[in-house]
This record gives sequence, structure tokens and C-alpha cells, in this order.
Amino acid sequence: MHPEIRQDHPGTCPKCGMTLEPVMPTLEEDDNPELRDFQRRFWWTLPLTVVVTLLAMAGHTLALFSAATQTWVEFALSLPIVLWAGWPFFVRGWQSVVNRSPNMWTLISLGTGSAFVYSVLATVAPQSFPDTFVSMGRVGVYFEAAAVIISLTLLGQVLELKARSQTSAAIKSLLGLAPKTARRIRSDGTEEDVPLAHVHVGDLLRIRPGEKVPVDGTVTEGSSAVDESMLTGEPLPVTKRAGDKVIGATMNTSGALVMRSERVGSATMLAQIVQMVAQAQRSRAPMQRLADVVAGYFVLVVVAIAVLTLLAWGLWGPEPRWVYGMINAVAVLIIACPCALGLATPMSIMVATGRGATHGVLFRDAAAIEKFCQIDTLIIDKTGTLTEGRPAFERTIAAPGFTDDEVLRLAASLDQGSEHPLAAAIVQAARTRGLALDTPEQFESSSGIGVRGAVGRRSLVLGNTALMQQAGVAVEVLTAQAESLRTEGASVMYLAVDGQLAGLLAVSDPIKPSTPEALATLKAAGLRIVMATGDGLTTARAVGTRLGIDEVHGEVKPADKLALVDRLQREGRVVAMAGDGINDAPALAQADVGVAMGTGTDVAMNSAQVTLIKGDLRGIAVARLLSVDTVRNMKQNLMFAFLYNALGIPVAAGLLYPFTGWLLSPMVAALAMSLSSASVIGNALRLSRR
Repeated sequence: MHPEIRQDHPGTCPKCGMTLEPVMPTLEEDDNPELRDFQRRFWWTLPLTVVVTLLAMAGHTLALFSAATQTWVEFALSLPIVLWAGWPFFVRGWQSVVNRSPNMWTLISLGTGSAFVYSVLATVAPQSFPDTFVSMGRVGVYFEAAAVIISLTLLGQVLELKARSQTSAAIKSLLGLAPKTARRIRSDGTEEDVPLAHVHVGDLLRIRPGEKVPVDGTVTEGSSAVDESMLTGEPLPVTKRAGDKVIGATMNTSGALVMRSERVGSATMLAQIVQMVAQAQRSRAPMQRLADVVAGYFVLVVVAIAVLTLLAWGLWGPEPRWVYGMINAVAVLIIACPCALGLATPMSIMVATGRGATHGVLFRDAAAIEKFCQIDTLIIDKTGTLTEGRPAFERTIAAPGFTDDEVLRLAASLDQGSEHPLAAAIVQAARTRGLALDTPEQFESSSGIGVRGAVGRRSLVLGNTALMQQAGVAVEVLTAQAESLRTEGASVMYLAVDGQLAGLLAVSDPIKPSTPEALATLKAAGLRIVMATGDGLTTARAVGTRLGIDEVHGEVKPADKLALVDRLQREGRVVAMAGDGINDAPALAQADVGVAMGTGTDVAMNSAQVTLIKGDLRGIAVARLLSVDTVRNMKQNLMFAFLYNALGIPVAAGLLYPFTGWLLSPMVAALAMSLSSASVIGNALRLSRR
């Protein structure tokens, strides 16, 4: 419940008293020691609780003992229940006092302790009580109330711990995806099966049909269809050939592959996904702040109500007045336990983050889940977000005094130092044509608009119109050809050599097949779609027209994207930014919710609150729907917790007695308290079946 509480061993939270969750679940931890301990305490003392209850209800009818003897028998039977089975509750109640953090255990220990201590006094010194306390030949005792409350609370804790373990099912299922071994190819060509922990970066691994990819890497030989659905949510297998990236834990379905490992251990995508899900599950939703504020005063208010109940019944109630007062006060303490309030949002967050991970949507924290459903404006980068991000080189147009091959060779030589997808397409095209590339002597990235550098003692500038204007290079001679290419949706880059325009290069980036469907879904949900790209305005508008995006911003720098997000936020919009590049990082960090493509750069993913593993915009629609469901679920849980206490406390205090004659037994209150926690967890688990 309190993510800031951390320790290196199992135990309870000093603030709320609930069991601490492991920072990172493991597949081997199915045997929960606290669950096992509570089960043992519950089952060993349940027969005693049943006997004590039967004696209290029918002992005088059966006349097995005298009234005084029956009291001592009930005391002897209830002693191990209270002092052994209920000992963890009293320890937690005392810790809540020491830590000055009143919680549910404060109320349970006060309630059961009061009933038990009163009954012990009535057993040991019955002569100290007024005659009005005597009923059926003895001073009334309530050993059965203390025993039943402890047994029901133990049962509630067993049910809660079992249900809470299901909220980690998503992480455990992700951990279970990784294979245990890998088939490594030795330098002499022989092969061996080794544990996954013994695989190192650079190892050659063979993946046979039906086997899982052991780690992240690149295919070096073979061709096969790989099922990535367990990580990306994409149902169709993806064909992998030499040069393609493969993700650890995905399933090789048909052909044999040889891969070179690149990321192992905690660096693999699967390990990072597990880390992100665990981190999100430990985070605190803003909605929980209301529950925290209420819970901070709630226990003190309940204790005050219990004291008032005792006094009101003792002074003005029917005989035996103080007995009625004590029993109703205990019922108030028990039924008002704020466990349901404490579980309301954390359980929903744990289930939702796990559910999102199985659909390729990773939330960094609970705040992102809660905020996503409020988004009304989505800013989208073009390259790698709306488009494939794997551009294909189209053509070169040289300016007078230069040749096409020379322009391509110089641009490719400079672009060897760039990580941008457009640069990769240019370098690949030059190598395909067999052009000899030089190593750049200088390289500087003007992020979002192009690059500068020196090749063979010649100063080069490669980028869009904005960069050419900065460099003072006139581009009018090729403006008409550039505009013609842009209207076809191609991205155009100018190359200047020693301050003179050398030519232009056109690269096209196909739109992802899933993009039109994703945008249609988001528009139908009422989102305002805005495209912001570093490409030329004409190219951006051509892509925007094809996708039905009316608001398009072209040739924007990283600072311009940041300013666009800021302007929309000042207009009162709740903004999400979706991108995949380094140039998107500032805007991703500024947006109310940043959405990074899992196929993009690490900088973008580190700046965003949500990552789409597949890089598919349909994941935004999934994330938004999950956010809506989760927030609704949290509100349901909080409403139930508040409503439960609002109705339960007055009934337990006996306010209905003058009108209906109804009183709430502390035992019924204990059962209701346990069921309230179970119902909140059960409601949260519904998210896993959505």
C-alpha cells in the first residue's frame, strides 16, 4: 500500500500493517510463508472456536456444566485462540501505536482485546460486577465473540493473501516465458545446450522449430515465422530473415534460425518489461491520496465513535446497559476496519499493469494509468510512429556541377554517424550501389533537422530547409523538384558541400498498415489528432491527407514540439505525445502522458510514461480503454469501501435499535469486514478478464 516502505525480508508494513509484497515476484515463491502460517493458525484453532461458540449459544440449555464452570471452560478454550492464533493481530496493533499510524489492526486488536479482557475479568472476579451484568446465573462473557472475530479475520487474511497472489500472475507468466536453456554454437562448429545464464553477448545460438528465442539478438542465418504475441499482443507470426531483430522468449514456429546474441540477462526486452510492470505495480495512484487522507483520520474517528457508543448505551440504553455498550462498541471497532479502503486502488493498479503488459502496453506508473483516460489531444510524430520507420531510398537529384552518385556517396559517408532511420536508408542505398564511403572526420547532429560534418576535408550539411537556412545555403534551384517529391509523400533532404547546394535526396517511409485503423479508433473516441514532424511541411501534409489528419506541423525542431505541447496544455488540453526518436524526448517528458514506441530509441522510452512494445498505435487505443476500465474499477472500489463504512458503523453502533430492535453482533461484523476486503480484490481481478 505504501511503495516507499522497503526492507530486505518478508514482513508487514509499519504504516498499514498489511503484508509487504515482493519487489520482484519469482516463479519459485508460490509457497507464501505468511499464508501458510495463517492457514495453520486458522485450522488448528477452528475446532476450539466452534466449541466455544456452541457452549455460549446452547451451554445453558444442555446443562453440561454449572454456570461458573462453563465460564472457565470457555476461557480455557478461547485462550489459545486469542493468544496464539490472534497474536499477529495484537503485534500489528501495537506496532500501529508505536509508529503512530493507526490502521485496521488497531481496531481489530482493540475490539478483540476489549472483549477478551472484559470476559477474563468477569471470569476471575465476577463479584466486582453489578447485578445488572448477571445473566443466566453468571456475569455475561464474550469469549466466543473474541474467538469468532479472530477466526474470521484469519479466514479473511487467508482469502486476501490468496487473491493478492493472483495480481502478480501477469509478472509470473512473463517470467515463465523465458526458456531455461539455449543451444550455443562453439567456434569449432559443434553445438551444446547451456543454461540461459551462461549465454554472453556475441554468442551464436541455434533456434530449432518449436523452440523459444533465448535472448535478444539478430538473425544471421535462416528464415522462419516467429510468434511474438506473448510480448506484443500481435496475433500473426512475423517472418524473420538474416539481419532481422528477434526478441527473447518469442516462439520460433517453422524454420531453423541462427542468431547472434546482443542483449542478455537484465538487458533483454523481457527483463525490462518485467521491471517496468513491477515498478508500475509498486507506484501509487493519485486517486489513492484521497483514501490516504481519509484513512489518516478514520481510525481515530472510529475509536471516538466506539467510545461514544459505549457511553451512550451505558448511560441511556436498556439493561444490561454497559454490556450492550461494550458489545456494540466492539462491533463498531471491528466492522470499521479500513482494509477495503487501503486495498481499493493498489489491487486495481496491480491487475491493470499486468493486463496491459500481456497486450504489449507498458505503464511506467499508476499515475499514467489514471491520467490516460483524461487525454483529449494526441500529438504524433511521423517517422517510426505513423510510418514504418524503415524508410526506402528513392532517388537523388544533383545540382549543376555534381553527379547523382557523388551526392549519394557524400551524404551516405556523413550519415554513417547518424542513428536516424532516414540516414540508414541512404547508407544502405550507397552500399547497394557499391559506392566507396569515407569515414566522417567530424559529425554533429542538429537533432530533428539534419546533420553537419566533414568528409575528405569537405564541409557537408545534410538536412531539411530549416537547416539550409541556418547554413545560409540557397536551395531555390531544386525547389520545384523537391515540392514534387514531397507531394508524393517522400521526405527530401538537401546536401550542401562547402556552402554550395550539391543536390537533394528523396526517401519514402511507408505508412504502417495498422495506422489508419488506430487513428480511426482514436478519433471515434473523441481525441484531437495532431501531427508534428521534422519532415518538410509538404511531405507532412501529404501523409496527413492520406490519414485524414487535419492539423499538421512540418519542419519542427525538438524545441518546437516541446512548445507545441506546452501551448496546447496552456489552452486547457490534456495532451499525450507519441514518438520514437531522440528528438521526441523533450516533448514526451513535457506531455501529460508520453507514449514511446518500443521500436524506437531508449531515450524516448526513458522519457515516456507508456511504452508500446510493438510500436503499433493501436496500443494507444488499448491503453486508453484499459485506463478507462481501471479508473472506473478504482472508483467502484473506493465507493464500496466508503459506502460500506458509512452504512456499517451506524448499524454496529445500534442506531437502528430504537426503530427495528436490530443489533449487530461483533461476529457478524468480523465476517462483513473480511468479505469487504475479498469483494474489493475480487472486483479488481475482473480487470484481468476484460
